[in-house]
Amino acid sequence: MKKKIFQLLFAVLAVLIGLYPLKYLLNHGKTGILSGKPDWLLHSEIWQFSFYSHIVFGGVALLIGWIQFNEKLRHNKPRIHQFIGKIYVVSALLSSFSGFYIALFADQGLWASLGFCCLAIIWFCVTLIAYLTIRKKQILKHQHMMIYSYAACFAAVTLRIWLPVLIVIIGHYGTAYLMVAWLSWIPNLFVAHFIIIKGEVLHEGETRQVPAN
Repeated sequence: MKKKIFQLLFAVLAVLIGLYPLKYLLNHGKTGILSGKPDWLLHSEIWQFSFYSHIVFGGVALLIGWIQFNEKLRHNKPRIHQFIGKIYVVSALLSSFSGFYIALFADQGLWASLGFCCLAIIWFCVTLIAYLTIRKKQILKHQHMMIYSYAACFAAVTLRIWLPVLIVIIGHYGTAYLMVAWLSWIPNLFVAHFIIIKGEVLHEGETRQVPAN
């Protein structure tokens, strides 16, 4: 029961934040994080293209990525799983690539930029490895890399959880933002690693219980 509640909460958060880009697409002018950006940056066509590419493709990746962890879908509807997976991979690669560029102009300077740049690089690399491994039929490694990939993608959710909490605790937006540039994704990767290790332990246990012929 607890597992189902967690999965439902996980999916709801992914969908809600996955739809968040609509806020920028349906509103004109300075809204959200754009309100704190200087005019010279907002007038840059490269930055605008990168920003909207990042949020749109990132939103798509967040919206559909959680579906891929459904075992019934993987086993009973492999073609649907593959189709959604292709959309996720393309979306994640494009979002992380453009995300790296806009991270260079993150609020609060160098350390915040470095945090988000590291996230973009990790997300891009693990997603690319996930794609290459499934092409080579390395299913287990592909699954592991996809867990890491979605953990990085889920930073969009955890950022919006951490930031208001840190602002309340610290009482200063700038310091909270600097911390969230790292806290939004590092714990996610540790959780992903724990899930992978736990899965391997369970798999080994099941293998040992299979009687020899």
